[in-house]
Amino acid sequence: MPNRLAEETSPYLLQHADNPVDWYPWGEEALERARRESKPILLSIGYAACHWCHVMERESFEDRATADLMNDNFVSIKVDREERPDLDAIYMDAVQAMTGHGGWPLTAFLTPDGKPFYAGTYFPDEDRHGMPAFRKVLTAIADTWTNRRDEIEEQSSRVVDAIARASSIGQSPETLTDELLSSASRALRSAFDTHWGGFGGAPKFPQPMALDFLLRRHLRGDPDALDIVRITLDRMAAGGIHDQLGGGFHRYSTDARWLVPHFEKMLYDNALLARVYVRAWLVTGEDRYRRIASSTIDYLLREMQHPDGGFFSSQDADSEGVEGKFFVWSWDELVAVGGEAVATAFGATPTGNWEGTNVLWFPRPVEAVAQELEIDPAELKRNVELARGALLEIRKRRVRPGTDDKVLAAWNGLAISALAEAGRAFGEPRFVDAAVRAAEFVLENMRDQDGRLLRSWRDGRRGRPGYADDHALMAEACLTLYETTFDVRWFVEARSLADELIRLFHDAERGGFFQTGSDAEDLVIRPKELYDNAVPSGNSAGADVLQRLTHLTGEPEYERAGVSALRLVRDGIAGAPIGFGHALGALDLYLDTVREVAVIGDPGSPETRSLAAEVTSRRYVPNHVLAVADARDDRSREAVALLLERPQIDGRPTAYVCERFTCKLPVTEPEELAAQL
Repeated sequence: MPNRLAEETSPYLLQHADNPVDWYPWGEEALERARRESKPILLSIGYAACHWCHVMERESFEDRATADLMNDNFVSIKVDREERPDLDAIYMDAVQAMTGHGGWPLTAFLTPDGKPFYAGTYFPDEDRHGMPAFRKVLTAIADTWTNRRDEIEEQSSRVVDAIARASSIGQSPETLTDELLSSASRALRSAFDTHWGGFGGAPKFPQPMALDFLLRRHLRGDPDALDIVRITLDRMAAGGIHDQLGGGFHRYSTDARWLVPHFEKMLYDNALLARVYVRAWLVTGEDRYRRIASSTIDYLLREMQHPDGGFFSSQDADSEGVEGKFFVWSWDELVAVGGEAVATAFGATPTGNWEGTNVLWFPRPVEAVAQELEIDPAELKRNVELARGALLEIRKRRVRPGTDDKVLAAWNGLAISALAEAGRAFGEPRFVDAAVRAAEFVLENMRDQDGRLLRSWRDGRRGRPGYADDHALMAEACLTLYETTFDVRWFVEARSLADELIRLFHDAERGGFFQTGSDAEDLVIRPKELYDNAVPSGNSAGADVLQRLTHLTGEPEYERAGVSALRLVRDGIAGAPIGFGHALGALDLYLDTVREVAVIGDPGSPETRSLAAEVTSRRYVPNHVLAVADARDDRSREAVALLLERPQIDGRPTAYVCERFTCKLPVTEPEELAAQL
């Protein structure tokens, strides 16, 4: 019979609804039972696209003997990390404090009051690779709980003290200076793989936020920054981490060459990567970056968008129980479609480039392959493109990986921002339309009756209250939509979300933002998310969007709250810049001269649009804000203080470039505006 997870909305929890384990979702029912029966809690955290989560389920949670051990000795709780990032943050900190590493599935053992005393990640079903069998772990912990409870209490108190320190960090007394940005750039340069791109060795992650920071450094005159970005973007686009047939990017590469990915596809990776490819195109004008950005967005629109507009969370790594099966090819399959030359161009070999199969990639330019085979390069290019289409049609008939179809506010914020930026840069109205539909979906479907933003939505069911990153990233998305469409409703929504971010999450005493709202349940600690991991933290996203709002409204409170988050992570930025990519961008915004651009004119007229395009579509101006309104649009001018008292010249669309609301002479020609920028 199904367990208690059968009533949940999370696809990850529903995957475990038929386990023989007596799973509970996190909640008072499970916690009260643990207290009443004086049993330890076995907490398992993962997500639907997680390969090793599936492995541990097959090996342990579907095994009756293992389930009996769990049911007899523990209260077992299953959590979707994407729905509960607060629990994931707390107990991942505990795993890292106890073991020195982290990952998913996260396996933690807690006292009935939620204090962790033992933790790890994946445990195998038998002793393997230095890891103890899961049943052995269960037996040992049950024995310790029964016979040496005092040791567990002492250990749990030490762990809680350790993980509470991050939430109690105060603002650094040191000054925020340009040297922080310069040293971060040097650190990234020293970690850069000059041949394959990216930073460090295997496993290798895309790091789009660090790449965006380096684009900013290029614009500030850093001589090496653009080369690092170009090499990395080019190598990733040619690699197996990039789906060479369907577009979009997988989670990360298991090797240093970008060849063999971990095959899940995440909404946040593709949104952040699409945006950095858009910005690389604005900086370089090189069309390949436009193509990659567009194909990534087309993938999201084709496979990851709900019919009503919101974007799904992820696609699985596995299909038919096999990792990567949907994406890989035999040599014979490739030869049958395109011939040996095409198969060679795709980086394939008769014996396979990964576990007897072939991940498609381009380790060498097609021209180099043609020269080696002594065939016409143009013909080989045509044949490769024809083969792409034929292989994609064949792949459509395979069993597809599962899709986690829940909609998350923060991740949708990232997608909305990316689509809006791409739409205005490329002149693609359909991208902007998709961004508007997604924003409308989130704001209409993912609020409670009091208007409180919620974390998730799935199949008509709303999730729990949203977190700091939900508010910050959706505020950023709405602000980006305003700067794209010039519809003042998006500015009003952005400001409302920012006000809620400050009201519910700001730490007035120590600075920055808690991950959970002041209206959230009590946990063992109230966590603060400081690092930019795969997704910008609520602190760095808040620091960015609140500063931008100050430059549009003139309200200093926004900037004070935002910059307090930067002071909170100042020492972390200095010590480990790769973990603060988005914060570095927000710091660059703080230290730079921000261009506040007000354009007065009919937003629908070509002349007004041409002025606005100088700011957003013809170059990358990272540290700017843009407000546009008709001279007769009193609602917009009252909402956006930057627009006040800015008359038109001779009735023509007019642009003002300002710094802290002090403006240069107004201009009416795009060339004049470009010179001021």
